[in-house]
Amino acid sequence: MKTKILLFVTMLSVAVFIGCNSNESVDGTTTPTAITADEAVANSEIDATVDDVSIIAEDQFDMQKSSVAKTSGGIKSMLPLCATITSVLTNDTWIRTIDFGTQGCALPNGNIVKGKIIISFSKNFATPIRTISYKLEGFYHNDKLIEGSKTITHELKTSDLLADIHPVTTHSIDVKVTFPDGKIYSRTGIRVREMVDGFATVTNWEDNVFKVWGNHTTTFPNGSKYASTIKTPLLIKMSCKMPFPVSGVVEIVKNDAKATLDYGNGDCDKLATITINGVSKEIVLRK
Repeated sequence: MKTKILLFVTMLSVAVFIGCNSNESVDGTTTPTAITADEAVANSEIDATVDDVSIIAEDQFDMQKSSVAKTSGGIKSMLPLCATITSVLTNDTWIRTIDFGTQGCALPNGNIVKGKIIISFSKNFATPIRTISYKLEGFYHNDKLIEGSKTITHELKTSDLLADIHPVTTHSIDVKVTFPDGKIYSRTGIRVREMVDGFATVTNWEDNVFKVWGNHTTTFPNGSKYASTIKTPLLIKMSCKMPFPVSGVVEIVKNDAKATLDYGNGDCDKLATITINGVSKEIVLRK
């Protein structure tokens, strides 16, 4: 099922391209508390890293489950051939080590990774709630060093967003990111991803529809805290074949500054609207 979300790896990895000086906020101010384009870009690069590692961990959970159940056909890993995978059963826990090497290994979305991700989970795949844990060893994502840990809780259940039983994954985030220039960022938070359509057809990812909600706080090298909260769940349509949400609203807060990012009305496009201090501007999104 997770292999159907191949393009979702980058869907929340959105950088804001704004036609102004990178040190200016959208409303033209340059105060230390202003939300700037540079910060929005850095924040979204960390989103890309977190999402990619999550997808890899979930993919490997599904592959091990499929292997144990001797499932045939329809389930294939999203990992490239340059990744070496080792699976070991220790007591009651499966441990899968994914080694991307030291030269750089391209994921399907074009992001380049190096180093190892070590994923562990219970061998009991029949439990209704499954916890997937991972740790990183010398792991780089687009030349950024990623350190820390994460747990993913996987459930099949109903929710406020959908009465039918559907896949819901909750992601606990606690990572440190060192950019190539040496600047260090830290990120903590919770992200919940629900597959609200397409889960009955495991071999066709194009009919998948996701809703995503949650919040996180990113601490920048200068100590500023950049808090993001999804106010209206982000809607992801795989049929759009684009790495952007098509609707949903995110509230961004930095110190006393506040902004909202609105992804639109559901159309498959690269446009969004950012609003700061009552001033709105249409922007073009890029991954």
